[in-house]
Amino acid sequence: MASDLEQICSHINEKIGNIKKTMSLRNCGQEPTLKTVLNKIGDEIIIVNELLNKLELEIQYQEQTNSSLKELCKSLEEDYKDLEHLKENIPPHLPPVTTVTQNSVSASHPDPEEPVKTEEPACTKKPPKDLRHIKEMPFITSDEFNGIPAYMKSRLTYCQINDVIKEINKAVLSKYKILHQPKKLTMSSAARNLYYRFIDEETKDTKGHYFIVEADIKEFTALKVDKRFHVILNILRHCRRLSEIRGGGLTRYVIT
Repeated sequence: MASDLEQICSHINEKIGNIKKTMSLRNCGQEPTLKTVLNKIGDEIIIVNELLNKLELEIQYQEQTNSSLKELCKSLEEDYKDLEHLKENIPPHLPPVTTVTQNSVSASHPDPEEPVKTEEPACTKKPPKDLRHIKEMPFITSDEFNGIPAYMKSRLTYCQINDVIKEINKAVLSKYKILHQPKKLTMSSAARNLYYRFIDEETKDTKGHYFIVEADIKEFTALKVDKRFHVILNILRHCRRLSEIRGGGLTRYVIT
């Protein structure tokens, strides 16, 4: 009981002390000499408060900037990884990069002070038969690859399909180089046998077209004529890279 009374007395004395301090401060504010000082302190507190508000806004801005920079850094890291992946997986069928030399630049932009030499046009000669252009199958583009139905391409990749096109073009070039050889040129017995086989495989429907058969794939390439190969042929038909002409027990794959 005595301890409770002591606590109550202590609490009341603390409140009385606070009231006395408040009264003394109030009385200080009424004195002219101290009133000016208190007004200055009040103005400085307002200025400090405004500075604190500006500092808070600046901190918020810096936090937003920091967050944006982190997102940008993450995006750049992903782009860098993509570039490294592209660098390590460049398709082998892409054409090499050609560099422009000083000679070619000077030839395309001649010096205006130098006299222009006019050359008489030479007589145009018909190119030899063995140098005629041989039609090749264009590679599949990424847009075409993305448009192939999933059930058709299964797990085949863009590069795998174009690798097969590269081998088909190799077979076409090898075949028609033999067919375009001048008759006067002496052929080996193996080339002569291939030449006559090529002639026998031609029909009225293949006239004017470039085509190969499975025997040409086996003869001139390392491709396996298996189920996977025929799946890719089906994709090439879907992309209108080739068509088929059947007859005489043979399937002729025509480059379109």
